[in-house]
Amino acid sequence: MGMEYTKIVGLEGMAEAARQMREQGKRVVLCHGTFDLMHTGHIRYLQRSRNEGDVLFVTVTGDAYVNKGPGRPVFNQNLRAESLAALQCVDLVAINPDYTAINPIRMIRPDVYAKGSEYRSHGDDVTGNIVLEINAVEEYGGEVIYTDEITFSSSSLLNEYFGVFTPEARLFLEDFRARHDAGQLHRLLDELAGLKVLVVGDAIIDQYHYVTPMGQTGKGNVMAVRYDSEEQFAGGAIAVANHVAAFASSVTLVTALGDRDSHEAFIREKLRGNVTPVFGRFQNAPTVTKRRFVDHDLAKLFEVYFFRDNPALEDEGRETHAWLEARVGEFDCVVVADFGNGFVDREMVRILSDKARFLAVNAQINSGNRGFHAINRYPRVDFASLNEPELRLAVHNRHDPLEEVAQVVAGKIQASHLAITRGTQGAVMLDCGRSVFHKVPALSTRVVDRIGAGDAFLSMASLCLARGYDADVALFLGSVAAAIDVQIVCNRDAIDAVGVKKYVTTLLK
Repeated sequence: MGMEYTKIVGLEGMAEAARQMREQGKRVVLCHGTFDLMHTGHIRYLQRSRNEGDVLFVTVTGDAYVNKGPGRPVFNQNLRAESLAALQCVDLVAINPDYTAINPIRMIRPDVYAKGSEYRSHGDDVTGNIVLEINAVEEYGGEVIYTDEITFSSSSLLNEYFGVFTPEARLFLEDFRARHDAGQLHRLLDELAGLKVLVVGDAIIDQYHYVTPMGQTGKGNVMAVRYDSEEQFAGGAIAVANHVAAFASSVTLVTALGDRDSHEAFIREKLRGNVTPVFGRFQNAPTVTKRRFVDHDLAKLFEVYFFRDNPALEDEGRETHAWLEARVGEFDCVVVADFGNGFVDREMVRILSDKARFLAVNAQINSGNRGFHAINRYPRVDFASLNEPELRLAVHNRHDPLEEVAQVVAGKIQASHLAITRGTQGAVMLDCGRSVFHKVPALSTRVVDRIGAGDAFLSMASLCLARGYDADVALFLGSVAAAIDVQIVCNRDAIDAVGVKKYVTTLLK
């Protein structure tokens, strides 16, 4: 076993070693980072940091907490730790199971916490973590220093030389970064905070029952599985509201829950703090619940719907209609997640189309509405976000070129913008006023679960277009949101502003 392996310890072991060093009167220096691709800038930063004390400890961000974009980290946490431990200037290495260094700082209490010069301007840190880390150091009287050594970007090197992107994606990003930079897009994301947003649509409870396939039963052609565990998520319009609330400061959610098996306490617990819910009630029906049986690779084996086909709202929806009639015009942006499960009725469609200042809609095809639900139930939509089957169903056109079908559908619903999400083929958006199609290839190289990615795209792109941003920017940021979401199991987490900013930075380096 090489010496580098003996240098790799747990955080508790590193904290104990730091305590012993201090007792011996030695000065402990701590560095922290991802170190996905070790390069000259890293080595000089570590060597310079070592000069500030007697021993240098380094913590490296664990794989599950690296949120830097597609295909990251390229090197797993054990390889990254081993590379650091191989350096003579490094005394101990530990893997940190967190997004920030705050916990290691509090455990290790280094005399010096060293950061690279790029962190000197705290405003450039989109996470805000550097300020929290400095506060943690200063709590016990430690010192923060910034090294002024040569810097490189691991992200730039990985983008350029490690084949993270397809050739199509590389060409797209080269063209896009010539017209837009990360700082500009970060500012545009910040400006979304001022929007007052209404989300309307079907509340859905998504359940995953994790199972292990056991093969065919002894009698009959039936697959047997062993139950292992289960997990529940807040989906549909609830997920859209949570995505939107990561960017817009004020969000209202209008939806309906069942008068039995409502899951109301769970839904309220899952809503972000800046989402105000307005709940209608279905009569003699549960809140729509979709139970999926999945294996541990998240392959879907079977799905069960718990819902009432064509449910009736209490008082025939008059209270919800009156609320919308009186309030819809107050919002800068109305996002409709219409899953065709019975909440968005004809009167709501009329009110939303007549009254909304900016109306964004997804009319989703699913097993509960296939063949009976399409975007053209709306007489006017400012922005429609559809997948290709949803687009083609709207005009019953299976074979004509996508662009032609999009123009026909956009004309029918008076849309100013229409996006088509295409999974591994990325997404396109028609800017109807300019008769221009923008295209973005898929921006994720790793897909964990596609459930919910369309909702993330709808949420992000809708806000951008409502704020008046150009179609290419809205399409790009919507695609970033989707790329992040496909790396999340179902709706376990919503997208957030910091994650989107970090992803944008990585893509445009």
